[in-house]
Amino acid sequence: MTIPILLSYEINRNTMALLPAFHTDYDTIVLELDHTYYVKETSLMMMERACIEGGSTYDGRREAVSTLINVHSKVPIPIDPTDHLYTFPTHSPTKMVCIWIFYHHITTFKPLPKSPHKTLITFTNSEQLTIDVSYTTFEKQMQRTSYCIVRLTHRPFERRRKLQVVE
Repeated sequence: MTIPILLSYEINRNTMALLPAFHTDYDTIVLELDHTYYVKETSLMMMERACIEGGSTYDGRREAVSTLINVHSKVPIPIDPTDHLYTFPTHSPTKMVCIWIFYHHITTFKPLPKSPHKTLITFTNSEQLTIDVSYTTFEKQMQRTSYCIVRLTHRPFERRRKLQVVE
């Protein structure tokens, strides 16, 4: 049985993770809540298109978040803040081993006892994924993404508060 391979994929609210495939027929494995897709397109290409659909470029979102939260590597990306679509890389996005994890689908994460450089993620659909990233690094990425969400979500309140002071 051959698996169906998609030419492209649209990131959406059901997307849980984008994994590198290391396969000759497809570039990315997409984990969704109820399906796994094999796509002949890199995760970065999907990310760039999704950011445009969300109202900005990938580079624009990356630069904005980098400035807002003062992080310059493995920057979380708010693909579409109005739709609460946030993701973060496990490694530098330029590396082949980079996995993109979608923040709102994570239920728990914990270190693997016998493999200190691996983390076990449990998603909202109870599916689990083991990744080659230490618990500490993964936790830092979760915190960065959380801070990114807070900064982008509370921005209108800060602006309103500043306007009241000026009046």
